[in-house]
Parts: sequence; structure tokens; C-alpha cells
Amino acid sequence: MTDDLDATELAHLRRAIALSVSARERGNHPFGAILVTDDGRILEAENTVLTDRDVTCHAETNLVRLAGRELDATELMASTLYTSCEPCAMCAGAMFWAGIGRMVYALSGTGLIALAESGEDGRELDLPSREVFARGSQRVVVSGPHLEDEAAEPHRGFWG
Repeated sequence: MTDDLDATELAHLRRAIALSVSARERGNHPFGAILVTDDGRILEAENTVLTDRDVTCHAETNLVRLAGRELDATELMASTLYTSCEPCAMCAGAMFWAGIGRMVYALSGTGLIALAESGEDGRELDLPSREVFARGSQRVVVSGPHLEDEAAEPHRGFWG
């Protein structure tokens, strides 16, 4: 499902996927995210759960922390967050509270669960980001999944 994304947006999504590869190479879970402001500024983050020994250091949450320090509320609302995988409920909540107006993701949450079935401890939280955002009082535009095969690649062999 890439029909509604232009070449620039696909490049942003591929950059998020590249960050997921980088995260894995650094010994972390394979997730990456970027935030693009309305004026073209780009912020990047990757998952650091294992190296920081902090379960909240998902790529999107790390990016929300960075964006909150560097951007004001108006800039956040006009920004798009591109992520290698559909955000978990924690990350979707952080994005909502930060006021980020749009999110584009690659690998779906159900796709990730299928890849991680034999994963670390067998725990899964199957709560789609659209459901989290739908409960909020402010609209977050969601687009995805896109480039699922490309986004799945860094996860192959990781969770088993």
C-alpha cells in the first residue's frame, strides 16, 4: 500500500527502515523513526532498549523526547513521524501527547507479531495505533502499512 505516498515520503520511510537496521547492528531491537517538520527539518532516532537498559527507549519514544526538546507545539502538529514499524500503544500515546499530527508506518503490528511469534518472552500487546489515536481528543492522521517486505527484513532471525 504505497499508492498514497510520493517518492520523498517513500525515501523518509526507507530512512526509518535503515535506522532499524542500525539499531539491530548496535545490539538493540530493530526499530527506527524519523520526524520531518513542515519546513523540512529532520530528526532521527532508533531503538535503544537494550543498550540503555530501559524498556521505554523505543525508537518513536526516543524521537518524541528529542522532538519535544527541539520543536514547539505548532511545529509538532505540522510534522510527520515516519517509522519502520507500527508503533506500540506506549509510543502511540507518546506521539499523541506530543501533538504530532501525522504518522506513516512501514511494517504493521500484526506483521511484526507474526515475525516475532517465537520471540524473547512470548508477550505481545496487539493494540493497533489507529485504535489508540481514535480514543484521543485530537486527530492524528495515520498512513500504513507501506513497504512491509522491506521493513520486515531487519526482523528476520532477530526474535527467534
